[in-house]
Amino acid sequence: VHLVASGGGLVQPGESRRLRCQAGGFTLDLYTVGWFRQAPGKEREEREGVASISSKDDSTVYSDSVRGRFTISRDSVENAVFLQMDNLKPEDTALYFCATGELDSYATLDRSSYDYWGQWTQVTVPS
Repeated sequence: VHLVASGGGLVQPGESRRLRCQAGGFTLDLYTVGWFRQAPGKEREEREGVASISSKDDSTVYSDSVRGRFTISRDSVENAVFLQMDNLKPEDTALYFCATGELDSYATLDRSSYDYWGQWTQVTVPS
């Protein structure tokens, strides 16, 4: 069983990048999935939830900081969740994590609702 985030890298301001959260050994569709980020100098407890997609009805929620620029989506065939990031800004620089929450639940940015965290991918947007 594993959950791996990928797709990060160095991105110029204003450009786009798509992150992938790949699950192995379990069906990702069954779980609410969230994308979180940990900015430089921040502790694990300060990870910010930026997007989540529901396992109940695929509804989504976004943080104020990314709403209108980021889009979360699922691909059932690929057993993955994606985070499309557009118009990237230097303040988007962070380690990005995906995590699974509850079965048959609504989307949430509450970290405490997630219990399985995947490996991170780093996104750097220079100023």
